[in-house]
Amino acid sequence: MTSEHNSKYIVQPGGSLTGELRVPGDKSISHRSIMLGSLAEGVTEVTGFLEGEDALATLAAFRAMGVKIEGPEAGRVIIHGVGMNGLQQPEKDLYVGNSGTSIRLLSGLLAGQSFNVTLTGDKSLSGRPMKRVTDPLTVMGATIESNEGKPPLTIKGGKSLQGIHYELPMASAQVKSCVLLAGMYAEGKTSVTEPAPTRDHTERMLTGMGYQVEVDGDTVTIEGGGKLTATTIDVPADISSATFFMVGAAISPGSDITLTHVGINPTRIGVINILKLMGADISLSNEAITGGEPVADIRVRYAPLTGITIPEDQVPLAIDEFPALFVAAACAEGTTVLTGAEELRVKESDRIQAMADGLQILGIDARPTADGIVITGGTIGSGDVESHDDHRIAMSFAIAGLQAGGTIQINNCANVATSFPDFVGLANKAGLMIEQIDE
Repeated sequence: MTSEHNSKYIVQPGGSLTGELRVPGDKSISHRSIMLGSLAEGVTEVTGFLEGEDALATLAAFRAMGVKIEGPEAGRVIIHGVGMNGLQQPEKDLYVGNSGTSIRLLSGLLAGQSFNVTLTGDKSLSGRPMKRVTDPLTVMGATIESNEGKPPLTIKGGKSLQGIHYELPMASAQVKSCVLLAGMYAEGKTSVTEPAPTRDHTERMLTGMGYQVEVDGDTVTIEGGGKLTATTIDVPADISSATFFMVGAAISPGSDITLTHVGINPTRIGVINILKLMGADISLSNEAITGGEPVADIRVRYAPLTGITIPEDQVPLAIDEFPALFVAAACAEGTTVLTGAEELRVKESDRIQAMADGLQILGIDARPTADGIVITGGTIGSGDVESHDDHRIAMSFAIAGLQAGGTIQINNCANVATSFPDFVGLANKAGLMIEQIDE
């Protein structure tokens, strides 16, 4: 369990980012490759798989349900699919660590199985809201017991699910995916309408494995009773992980960095759009499609940034990248205003409050609001900040060191391993001065 021991980062001020880097594989796609590969007929080979704790938790869950999975070895995983109804009851509870994606997507998928199963997580995950997935699943006919709407979740097997039309109350790819995965086991059609576009990796991978998915505007529909056919999946580098280096290069004079083979799915490129609006120098090359997902090399060179009002239509396209974008805002000339991002308050931590608190400690004027934040650019100082066991908060404050006036200490960084196993090594190679101390 990651958060049992404390791991802290000590970041020395200054530096710039240069060179060429490939960050780890996309977390969202890595999760889904295991889930859908396990339910497919035949053998699915995955390359570029993210060997972070979250994706490994999903892999362990399917192994526990009787799926033979070889690897991971250097990002390569071979999944011997058991078909839509081939999963077996695990001998004990499925522990998914810190992974919100695992627990939310698995809830949908397990609602249609014949056996009972309990999903548990670490302390951080056990405090996160799950009603957003259990509510629609209950309407479909699932029986799920929870701890007052939070994990652990016990899903009762043998229920016959009915297709529903579900209007998402807030834009969430996890909730959309959960309902669609349950829909594969439901009678009739299941459709989800979203208020704003969210990442569509589930729909793309279902299509790539031969499951029919209809997309009509903001509504996605699937019919129950289909089957998945094994395929090969090349996982692109994760744009969320690339973001830390993109922002780092954008704020530190002398920087010129290229991030290779990064996924640029149109539902994920809010960070590129927002940084460009702030004046960042970003260019894409070697654009290609791999496994239904667009990829490119992203080059970022230093350019002075200006504060902006972030367009609300970009918010769902950059939801995981905001902690790093708040650091860009802290280094920009003028004020940056974010609204329409209440989703950030129920991530691994309350990311609005956590970033506001840390930025204030570092001398930046950052004022949280109910659904966003107002940040006035200034001079980053030094100090001790809390990551609240949140990997993205920890890495965001690490890159702030590039423009800091003194040393930054970041506490509780062990969970960085959930999404970015060798962040410190890669960051030092690129030009950040960071040391990890495990206690």
